[in-house]
Amino acid sequence: MSEDLFGGGPAGPAGDGGPGVALSSGGSLSDADRPGLPLAVRMRPRSLDEIVGQPHLLAPGSPLRRLAAGEPMSVFLWGPPGTGKTTIASVVSRQSGARFVEVSAVTAGVKEVRAVLDQARRELARGQRTVLFVDEVHRFSKTQQDVLLPAVENRLVTLVAATTENPSFSVISPLLSRSLLLTLRPLTDADVALLLDRALVDERGLAGACTLDDDARDTLLRLAGGDARRALTYLEESAAGALALGQTRVTTDVVERAVDRAAIRYDRDGDQHYDVISAFIKSVRGSDVQASLHYLARMMGAGEDPRFIARRLIILASEDIGLADPTALTTAVAAAEAVAMIGMPEGRLTLAHATIALALAPKSNAVTTAIGAASADVAAGRVGLVPPHLRDAHYAGAKTYGHGQGYRYAHDEPHGIAAQQYLPDELVGAAYYVPTDHGNEAAVAARLARIEERLGRGTSRSSR
Repeated sequence: MSEDLFGGGPAGPAGDGGPGVALSSGGSLSDADRPGLPLAVRMRPRSLDEIVGQPHLLAPGSPLRRLAAGEPMSVFLWGPPGTGKTTIASVVSRQSGARFVEVSAVTAGVKEVRAVLDQARRELARGQRTVLFVDEVHRFSKTQQDVLLPAVENRLVTLVAATTENPSFSVISPLLSRSLLLTLRPLTDADVALLLDRALVDERGLAGACTLDDDARDTLLRLAGGDARRALTYLEESAAGALALGQTRVTTDVVERAVDRAAIRYDRDGDQHYDVISAFIKSVRGSDVQASLHYLARMMGAGEDPRFIARRLIILASEDIGLADPTALTTAVAAAEAVAMIGMPEGRLTLAHATIALALAPKSNAVTTAIGAASADVAAGRVGLVPPHLRDAHYAGAKTYGHGQGYRYAHDEPHGIAAQQYLPDELVGAAYYVPTDHGNEAAVAARLARIEERLGRGTSRSSR
């Protein structure tokens, strides 16, 4: 089960909810109070007031405050690793007195999810509410998310779902629309320093057994990179190293030796999974083919699912290359199909082929910007009526309403371009797609300029 705590770990061992399901009654994760657990688990906040960072989510009257007070709602927590998603879920459960159930999207299937919901229904009949925490919800299939939908809609459970990826791309719209989306911000160095200082003196932590030099604290903050769990893990290992040497001061030298032992290698189910795939995509986007191949090799060496890598390349082909190289998308799709057919280890050649091609391709995010701008107008209600001459005129009585009258058929016009109004009145003049001069898109830009001129719009259109 993956970890994602404000300095914490998994909610506890899998209970009788089945594989990938952790149970805790009465809103308390008593497992966190057991001695011998990692420092990050022992220092898990017990109330919202103990949570460090995220002030925008913890103000009086905020959704999290209301949720902890027992107000029924479901939320998605979106943020980077180590910012407190699991902690928030457990604290909400503890403060609201609800039963806490954690499901890992990595290991739980539809059968386990249904079992959890059936038990929640029985508990609700006895007056006991259930907080269902779904970790890494972006890994749930559409079928699994569909199972959750009636439970959320009927408030059978209070769903708290955590994700490190934008849920707009990974969560089905009906489920997302019935929940609040709360974005967690990366922790600042000041936030993490406060957690370190608390862990040094708190009875649940090191209880004053060690002190931390200022330089050592700065080193821990630098190495943690805003991840509270990583900072506490490094602190614990550093303190153990100092005590083993018969000293109570944690110095920079002690920290550096300890981090070598505590360093987390690439783990396909852990934080490094996200760090390495992020570095891989950013290297391809940045046209550094050498770095791209390095991160590809790291992922394959760690046993990453090659289909996952191929899917990310397909996304990148449209998001970061687009029409600057129209062959990029076909290359990425072909690589994904080839990997599915031949598997590994031969599939590594295909992934390397696609990675090199996409890294060296000219880059443009004009497609991403275009659909984003168009979607923003739609979301803002700037839709307008379809111009009458473009409306469907095939049904009986359509002409009575003027539908289709005056429509000019493109194939009957010079160059196959019919100059007429296509956008609704409210959006005349909007320009969403603005091509760059990179690669093939330079030719696309020239063609677009000629088309705009023949449509009678010239270059006067405004971009949004």
